[in-house]
Amino acid sequence: MVKTLVLGASLNPSRYSNLAIHRLIESKIETEAFGVREGTVSGVQIKTNLNDFQNIDTITLYLNPKRQEQYYKDIVRLMPQRVIFNPGTENPEFYKILEEAGIKVEVACTLVLLATGQY
Repeated sequence: MVKTLVLGASLNPSRYSNLAIHRLIESKIETEAFGVREGTVSGVQIKTNLNDFQNIDTITLYLNPKRQEQYYKDIVRLMPQRVIFNPGTENPEFYKILEEAGIKVEVACTLVLLATGQY
C-alpha cells in the first residue's frame, strides 16, 4: 500500500493541504499528516512530530521554501520515493538535496494529479 504524508497540513478547510487530505482519502490512498497544530481532517490525525512517521512513499509539500528549511534533514531521513512540490512550494535548493539522496522530485499539484489519475 502506497502511503502519502501531507506536510504542512492545515485544519482550515479553505487551505489546499486540507483539501488534499480529503481527496487522497476519497482516492483510497493511505494518508498521514504533519502540521503545526494537532487535529483531525477527514479521519486523518495531524501530528506535530516528524519522528512519528515511517514507511512514507510520497511526501506532498504545502510549506513555502523558507518554512521547508527546518525540515530538510527530517524529510531526507524519511526516505520517501518522491516529494511533490505543490504550487508555491518550488525550491531548487531542496530539489538538489533530495536528488542527491536518491529521492525523486516532482513539481506538480497533488489535486490535479489526483483529478487526472496521474497520482
